[in-house]
Amino acid sequence: MYKVVVLVIRKEGTTRDEFLRSWRSEHPRFVEQMPGILRYRQSPAIQHKSVWPFDGMAELWFASLGDIAAAFKGPEAKALFDHEEHFIGDLKWFVAEEFEVPLKERT
Repeated sequence: MYKVVVLVIRKEGTTRDEFLRSWRSEHPRFVEQMPGILRYRQSPAIQHKSVWPFDGMAELWFASLGDIAAAFKGPEAKALFDHEEHFIGDLKWFVAEEFEVPLKERT
């Protein structure tokens, strides 16, 4: 299983509430249209006294690297990217394999 990990910075001039409304309420309908996507998770940064370098993280799971390439080449990706221009200022991303690391039982 592979996933695309995206670190998101909201668009300048967009409030946190505006950003979250667009990302959490509107954006999932664009993501779910992408072919081959298996799972989608959003992790908005909590409000904190410190200023975080990112406003959130998204994870998109796919069965193969080929599925990722196909998903991001199609018209569904264009619609997704067009929507992102309304509320995302910048993003950093990478493709990863996920490995569960068992933790020792605590006593």
